[in-house]
Amino acid sequence: MRSKKKSERLFYIICYVVLSLFAVVMIMPFIWMILSTFKPQNELMTFPPKFFPKHFTLDNYKEVLTTVPFFKYYLNSLLVTTVSVILVLFTSSTAGFAFAKYQFKGKNQIFKLLVSAMMIPFPVTIIPLYIMIYTLGLVDSYIALIITGIVSIFGTFLMRQFILGIPNDLLDAARIDGCNEWMVYRKIILPNIKPVLSALAIFSFMGVWNAFLWPLLVVNGDKHRTVQLGVQYFTQQYGDLVHLQITAAAMAVLPIIILYLFLQKQFIKGITMTGLKG
Repeated sequence: MRSKKKSERLFYIICYVVLSLFAVVMIMPFIWMILSTFKPQNELMTFPPKFFPKHFTLDNYKEVLTTVPFFKYYLNSLLVTTVSVILVLFTSSTAGFAFAKYQFKGKNQIFKLLVSAMMIPFPVTIIPLYIMIYTLGLVDSYIALIITGIVSIFGTFLMRQFILGIPNDLLDAARIDGCNEWMVYRKIILPNIKPVLSALAIFSFMGVWNAFLWPLLVVNGDKHRTVQLGVQYFTQQYGDLVHLQITAAAMAVLPIIILYLFLQKQFIKGITMTGLKG
């Protein structure tokens, strides 16, 4: 019995060591990038490279913010991402509620059709989407940037799987107490799906914030340019300034890291609990 416990403990120790090594290997480039934003260009280009900055400076951030309107790009991305995430949480949760708890003709067939549409890559639909946006006169506008992120088939699937685990008796009790369907959704469904909402919020935030191909097609000027387009524009204009390119890239990544740090518990809980729903 003791030998079995020792072998199990040894196995867990080996697993932790291996996983820790993998984690260090994966996170090291990101840490190096962040530390490099505090190095002047001459120090960044030295060989062999130094991991920690010898001459700590914030001038890189000042130059990025003053050379191009990077703060404006940040605000554009923040606006587009925030509106898209709010709308996709609403549309996905309501659609998931309908597919999980309502009975209507062709429900299973419609849901299977939606899930099968997940197999279609976005580049296949990008030309019809652009033609539609161009016909409506919405090119180079916030609506054009937001419209592709307000509906998520993956989000609908995620919500349906989670809501299936909410007992029908709980919903029926609310209806008996006088709640209409909107109140059932607001007072019963939403409080019970907060973990999976957090998970979907992170997925949606990452998708919209990191979007590049679609904004590249529908944005023509500087007014509606997002962070990812700003980084690309910065690279084209100042390709020889490596220290500023690294700083701009780090500034584009930081919001996602910060969001995950705030919502990581809810994110992990939402993914785990969703995987247990039938």
